[in-house]
Amino acid sequence: MTFITSKVLGGLLQPSNLLLLTLVLGAVLLWTRWRRAGRWLVTLVVVALVAVAFVPVGGWLIATLERRFPPLDPLPAAVDGIVVLGGATTPELTVHWRQPALNEGAERITALVALARRYPNAKLVFSGGSSSLTASAWREADDVRLVLNELGFDPARVIFDREARNTVENARFVHALVKPAPGERWLLVTSAFHMPRAVGCFRGAGWSDIIPYAVDFRTFGSARLGVGLGALGSRLRALDDAVHEWAGLIAYRIMRRTDALFPAP
Repeated sequence: MTFITSKVLGGLLQPSNLLLLTLVLGAVLLWTRWRRAGRWLVTLVVVALVAVAFVPVGGWLIATLERRFPPLDPLPAAVDGIVVLGGATTPELTVHWRQPALNEGAERITALVALARRYPNAKLVFSGGSSSLTASAWREADDVRLVLNELGFDPARVIFDREARNTVENARFVHALVKPAPGERWLLVTSAFHMPRAVGCFRGAGWSDIIPYAVDFRTFGSARLGVGLGALGSRLRALDDAVHEWAGLIAYRIMRRTDALFPAP
């Protein structure tokens, strides 16, 4: 029930969806006796969209998340294992077109291959099921098997978790799967803006020495004012992603699924 609730509330609380719902409500009210309220709501949406187009609030919020765990330099001389979190493919598109559908988080997969070659003796784990509310027999882990095979990398080297639906389950399921011993050093690979929440979940699940390896950076560590072609769409998407992450940090901390509100190195 918690998973379903989080998915529904997460969708409703996305800024783009809130703006759309407010606009629809305002448009409906324009045709009723509450048309004055409708005009205010429509005006509010227009002002908000203009503000988003000119002020990169989402970029600022994502940059703050990305700066929390900068690129790992230098890399450890040796590690016991590498955990890569899902979020690099779109399984529904893979099933439809019958070929792996990578998304903007594809660096998670390329990092898996690169790190596996750097640490040939490390255990490799990919954790990614389906985050969809409708059950699917095809999971992201199945996508990654295909991608690795096409890249010439043996998928048999990787332990796959096909059941995890969110970051909390990533941490718990992989811990139960590999049972890391005290003192073992594991690299955690995920997108930079998602790393604070991921680290908090892994620490909360009992990973004593998890080492963040951030990839898929979306900003230059800051964001600039101004507007250009396509600015509204990209900045609205960034705002959606940022609100999702910050809301997740707050919710997970309230539910005691992370060890801190804003986990640090």
